[in-house]
Amino acid sequence: MQRHQYDGVFGPQASQEQVYDKVARPILEEVMQGYSCTIFAYGQTGTGKTYTMEGELESSSSETSNGGGVRRETLSCSRISTKAGLIPRTLHNLFYLLDKQSADYKVHVSYVELYNEELRDLFSSGNFGNGAGLKLLDPGQDKSVVIHGLEEKRVVSAQAAVELLQGGARRRQVAATRCNEESSRSHAIFTIRVEILERDMTASGQVIQKLGKLNLVDLAGSENVGRSGADVRETSSINKSLLALGQVITAVSKRSVHVPYRDSKLTQMLRDSLGGHTQACMIATINSSAHSISETMKTLKYATHARGIANKPTVTKNVVRADIVNSMQAEIDKLRLDLQAARDRQGFHMTRDTYESLTEGAAQAQAKAEEWKQRVDLLETGLDKARADTETMDKRIDQLEHDKATAAEALRESQAQQQQLAELLRA
Repeated sequence: MQRHQYDGVFGPQASQEQVYDKVARPILEEVMQGYSCTIFAYGQTGTGKTYTMEGELESSSSETSNGGGVRRETLSCSRISTKAGLIPRTLHNLFYLLDKQSADYKVHVSYVELYNEELRDLFSSGNFGNGAGLKLLDPGQDKSVVIHGLEEKRVVSAQAAVELLQGGARRRQVAATRCNEESSRSHAIFTIRVEILERDMTASGQVIQKLGKLNLVDLAGSENVGRSGADVRETSSINKSLLALGQVITAVSKRSVHVPYRDSKLTQMLRDSLGGHTQACMIATINSSAHSISETMKTLKYATHARGIANKPTVTKNVVRADIVNSMQAEIDKLRLDLQAARDRQGFHMTRDTYESLTEGAAQAQAKAEEWKQRVDLLETGLDKARADTETMDKRIDQLEHDKATAAEALRESQAQQQQLAELLRA
């Protein structure tokens, strides 16, 4: 009998609130401090991954402080279903915590699906079948992969974010199998990006900017084609990407020299969560049926390897010039709203010349903001170098003082020996 050790185990009677409190609540606090974090659910088809991540998205009519839902003291007057999963609970708690702080903030969300190795924007209703031109861009070894063309929407409330989540969930690929009547046939990543600008300014007009990010990943279920009766191509694609993910997890947990991130788009997207700078947590869902013992043991082994991954989370916190950044960010936000209105055919429409002028202005404003950020980074680098040089000099001074003391002691011993020799000669 194999033994496995995990950070927490939930029985079949565990409530959605209990899972959230144990898993997502501590991670959300890290996101608020400027860390990038990932929670992903893995397991056999029909074991409750999507239920755990999304659950019931419709609001309930009532809720108590200890009745299995989200506690009222956590969400203030918000009402949420007791069956709501990690994503809606995280959104509600996020805005509750942000509103309690005396800081300016912005929240953006995105929702992407990987179906048959094709990326799809779940917020987009147009040109959905061809992936809307989404492409993976790999900027380098130490940076997160960027999905070019993925739409990121700014939200000002938990309700607005949940409504976007509902729309994206309806667009996600599902199909009936023998294991699940509404089986998710794709991997889906719902990303929350939080920017917090603390209002406590310094005398030089600077503010502290915290950039946190949370990836909530609902993986398609591993399955046996003969047992599930699912589409062969879909199942092959799902199992292939999950196999690649398993190989990456094993390689990272064993500190292998080569990690095959590029074997699948899934592992490319999750690279920073697997041995990178992101704090990660896996939720492994299993079926207690004897017929599923093989898949259950595979899932447990999968989770054991994942627990052995040692990431190096880093906080994203910048000191920025408030007046410059606020001015440029306001200009960028205004231009984005104009472009979104034209795209959605809401509000006014503009000519091509106006559109190009606004786009160019937005690019210039963004470039200036990046230039100021680079200047701040350069100054911080110089300050770090000066600190390092000071530490080196302090160590050198300590060494010289030690050498001086050693030489003085040797001198005293030599003088004592000379005195003894002189006394012997006199005798």
